Amino acid sequence: MNKNYHIVTLGCQMNDHDSEAIAAILEKMGYLPVTEPEEADIIIINTCAVRKKPEDKVASLLGKYAALKEYNQNLFVAVGGCMPQQEESAIYLKNRFHHVNLIFGTHALPRLPELIHTAKEKNETVIDIKEDYAERDSLSVIRKSTFKAWLPIIYGCNNYCSYCVVPYVRGRERSRPMEVILAEAEKLAAEGYLEITLLGQNVNSYGQDLQNQKTFADLLFALNYIEGIERIRFMTSHPKDLSQKLIAVVQEGKKVCEHFHLPVQSGSNRILEKMNRRYTREQYLDLVKNIKETIPGVAITSDIIVGFPGEEEEDFQATLDLLERAYFDNVFSFKYSGRKNTAAAGFKDFTTNKVKEQRLERVNKIQQVISKDLNKLLFGQAVEIMVEGPSKNNREILTGRTRTNKLVHFKSHKDLTGKLIMVKITEARTWNLFGELV
Repeated sequence: MNKNYHIVTLGCQMNDHDSEAIAAILEKMGYLPVTEPEEADIIIINTCAVRKKPEDKVASLLGKYAALKEYNQNLFVAVGGCMPQQEESAIYLKNRFHHVNLIFGTHALPRLPELIHTAKEKNETVIDIKEDYAERDSLSVIRKSTFKAWLPIIYGCNNYCSYCVVPYVRGRERSRPMEVILAEAEKLAAEGYLEITLLGQNVNSYGQDLQNQKTFADLLFALNYIEGIERIRFMTSHPKDLSQKLIAVVQEGKKVCEHFHLPVQSGSNRILEKMNRRYTREQYLDLVKNIKETIPGVAITSDIIVGFPGEEEEDFQATLDLLERAYFDNVFSFKYSGRKNTAAAGFKDFTTNKVKEQRLERVNKIQQVISKDLNKLLFGQAVEIMVEGPSKNNREILTGRTRTNKLVHFKSHKDLTGKLIMVKITEARTWNLFGELV
């Protein structure tokens, strides 16, 4: 009789990639994937700890799985990823959710088979949150897509932004050797993958811990010459490390997509200093200007945190002013969410939730106008898109992305998933575009 697994992934693209590795481990153990948790013999939640909302989601899911376990005593429930990598969270999960069999952190993936085996033998929750940075390059993955793939180039983070828990749950920066990354990219090309997305908490730091002094720009330059790969994306870029050489490689490299995700977080120098971002608003705006002048048609997206401890109305107005000046294609905006063990957890926060909500709404209102204005510039143009698949509601509507990562919908009577095609833009909306096949 087949054994089934179900994985829930919360958080960033690195978590998506980790879940692909978890899937490969489980299938090697004889499990098959199912879309519904009710059909599973093992359920794994791959968690995020960057904000409180995904942590609350974990508690909600575990409450549902407790009911499933009452019905099926043999159901195996595990919680992995960034949330349990923090010892306090791991203990909280163990004490509150007694039906959880296994709790494991971000560094435990290579040990997952033996951890599952041990947890099944024991009549108690097994916890593994050791920070030993076990070798990951030997891990296989089962990718969700047949034409685009995640490709990690650096693990961890050294920046210690005062609001961020990532360095504590992912560890210090560890770059993968350049020859290993190039070999993996060549293998992906041979398997028919057309697009790769290079992953790292800060891809711009790539190579700083390697002896050969290779930079991220050097890596991008080399990847650009791999036959079969048509598009190269990357995320995320820290503004303080974005070099002129990297901008030049994006401008010159035919396969490197003209899109930077460049989190600014705040437009106030006072708040940026409290956040330990190590750049000023002036430096950031100069960088954006440089990118736009060097790479015509480039898209720049960003992150904004509102309501950071100590943020006054004057600081927030500086953020709104930066939005107007930088003119981002899109912004992912969030209310500040305090995280234990971070420097900002000790800052006094007098901003009410109501004020944070209002500020978030004001950011979104301005950005909606800007995003639509920039999308309108594509009206009537023929753009290349990578088709990602049909709409869930209408199989004759296909969806794809431009090189600048804009979402495009168009009609087609045949499935063009995984193809690079040309579409003429016929309608521009705030968050997406509509077009017709050329």
